[in-house]
Amino acid sequence: MTSIYDEMGKMAMGSRLRRLAELFTDENRAVYADNGIPMEPRWFPVLYAIWKKNGEVQGGLTTTEIADWIGHSHASVSQIVKEMVKKDMLETEKSNTDARCSHLRLSAKAQGMLPALEGQLADVEAAVEQLQRESQFDLFRAIAEMEYLLDQKSLRERIREQRKLRERQEVQIFDYTPEYHNDFRNLNHEWITRFFRLEESDNLALDHPDEKILKPGGHIYLAKYRGEVVGTCALIKMSDDRYELAKMAVTERAKGKHIGFLLGQACLKKARELGAMSVFLESNTKLKPAITLYHKLGFQKIVGEPSPYDRCNIQMEVRL
Repeated sequence: MTSIYDEMGKMAMGSRLRRLAELFTDENRAVYADNGIPMEPRWFPVLYAIWKKNGEVQGGLTTTEIADWIGHSHASVSQIVKEMVKKDMLETEKSNTDARCSHLRLSAKAQGMLPALEGQLADVEAAVEQLQRESQFDLFRAIAEMEYLLDQKSLRERIREQRKLRERQEVQIFDYTPEYHNDFRNLNHEWITRFFRLEESDNLALDHPDEKILKPGGHIYLAKYRGEVVGTCALIKMSDDRYELAKMAVTERAKGKHIGFLLGQACLKKARELGAMSVFLESNTKLKPAITLYHKLGFQKIVGEPSPYDRCNIQMEVRL
């Protein structure tokens, strides 16, 4: 019978590793019992740290030092320490220099079981080596490599990247046609009135895109996401080799899906096809996400001619 983990595959990596860890934990608990050692498997990293480091650290280790060394959270180590103190496995002594800290040492009871524990550790190491020889893959090397890679970029961050890629693939960029005039106007009306006011130049372009943008040699793109028009951007011809990136708008409902970036890329590609040497834009520095987007597209700040828009306080350009 196929395991549910086989069916779920990589989606269940965390659950499968947890199941394997629980298997090892249960086996180790039984081995402690076989050897007459009153230990819980989860105590071992703390005990081992104190056992191996106490000779190097005068006065004993603190909970923080143990947590840093074994890579566990302070809260987790504190809970284990409390359990071990309760079971007379550890002794604590307040620090002479910091009353908030306690130094931890193995109790006489714990020290008395070390010879048996050393024998058990030798047996465990030999058994695990035998297990590895029977295995096709080196689990320890694979775990170490996985830990290293996750230190470089967390699984959460990797999942977010994949979600963005998936959502990006659902975005359709297409050419403007008159049937989308209301979408073009409403999208721009939405963002302009959220931050500024509509000006005469806005109304001329938004009410008459064919006359003001398309016929003079410009272009308009729209973006659909899951069947809904959610963004737009225009190229306005300024001269034979220079165009303006204008009227970029993405509805708030579709923020975070890189739609503005996809629209910008489409416009720059179209500008190259039209023979442009550069693309110019005007914006406002209060629109920080927009300015960041323009930088990602390659735009740099310039000083150009006075803008016809009151709201514009920055001009940018990219050379193609």
